[in-house]
Amino acid sequence: MRLDKYLANANLGSRKEVNKLIKKGEITVNGKIVKSPKTDVGYDDEIFYIDVPIILEEFIYLMMNKPDGVISSTEEGPTETVIDLIAHPQQGELFPVGRLDKDTVGLMFITNDGKLAHQLLSPKNEYWKTYHVTLRDEVTKADIERLETGIELKDFTTKPAKAKRLSPREVSLSITEGKFHQVKRMFLATGNEVVKLKRTHFATLTLDETLAEGGYRRLTEKEIKNLSN
Repeated sequence: MRLDKYLANANLGSRKEVNKLIKKGEITVNGKIVKSPKTDVGYDDEIFYIDVPIILEEFIYLMMNKPDGVISSTEEGPTETVIDLIAHPQQGELFPVGRLDKDTVGLMFITNDGKLAHQLLSPKNEYWKTYHVTLRDEVTKADIERLETGIELKDFTTKPAKAKRLSPREVSLSITEGKFHQVKRMFLATGNEVVKLKRTHFATLTLDETLAEGGYRRLTEKEIKNLSN
């Protein structure tokens, strides 16, 4: 990409501001002063502003413990988004992979890798998503059987889920779809109501329970490898 775009994306300044720095000879690429904003650079080049390294990452992979009241969106508006919680110079490139309802908490994968996101969200790949569900009423054996068989909703019939009763009013539910309000609608169809919903697993990722709600961390190399395979 162009040097001026690289520097602007790395949050060194606006395109106009970084152009001035380049023309003043304050930017070096691989040890050489470069004065053309059009210079082609890549993620592996060593780029410095005077003595400060300017690092732009090709791919960013983050795990967040999404808090209640925050939306899974990249659109600016009156409601805080998961992207707003991330302090990174390339924040504007990031997006959540999939959605969680505003009042749902737990595991959210955030990246700038569009190819991997497409892989994870493609219906044909059927990655599992697991939720810890707290309910208003006690869950029966018949309810579990219905969930595992598939529940007919107004607009579609769910694929067989994996359901485990953790306590009278708590269930671990795994599904491969991700339709709008799906988990809530599934339990509503059994005559029950979800009072708290937390996603604990997404594809090969498991929520890091040491993360406070709203906290995030980079994925480990092993997590990235497992997720990409």
